[in-house]
Amino acid sequence: MGYRIVVASDFAGFDYKEAIKKDLESDPRVDEVIDAGVLASDDTKEYPHIAVTAARKIADGEADRGIFVCGTGMGVAMSANKVKGIRASTAHDSFSVERLVLSNNAQILCLGQRVIGLELARRLAGEFLGYTFDPSSHSKTNVDILCAYED
Repeated sequence: MGYRIVVASDFAGFDYKEAIKKDLESDPRVDEVIDAGVLASDDTKEYPHIAVTAARKIADGEADRGIFVCGTGMGVAMSANKVKGIRASTAHDSFSVERLVLSNNAQILCLGQRVIGLELARRLAGEFLGYTFDPSSHSKTNVDILCAYED
C-alpha cells in the first residue's frame, strides 16, 4: 500500500507545490495526492488556513503525510503544528529531512520556495518518502514526550 500525500501551499509556494505534486503523482510509492490548495498562483488565501486544513487531513486519517510550501516553509510549519497529533518542520537539507522522520516521526515536510531551488525541493520531497520511523528506536521516547504536551 502506498502513501496518501496531501500537498498544500500559499501563493508564495504555489509553483513548487505544483512541481512536487506532479512528481508525487508519478511516484510508485504514492497511491493518492490530495491538493489542499491554493489552486492558483494569484489566490491570496492566508497560509494558516491552508496548512491547518491540510494537516487536519492527516490527523483525521485521510492522508498519511504532507508536503507544504510557502515562501520560507516556516509559516506553514507553525500553522500545521497547531493541529493535535501533527509534527511538521521546515527542512532544507537531506540530513534534516532524514531526521525529521527517523528522530521525530514527523508527518509533514515544509519547504520554502523563496529559500531553496526547485530541484533541491523536489529531491527533498522524494527523500522524505523514503524514510520510515522505527517505533522501537530510542527516539520514540522523545516523540511520546512531544505528544504528551498536547494533552
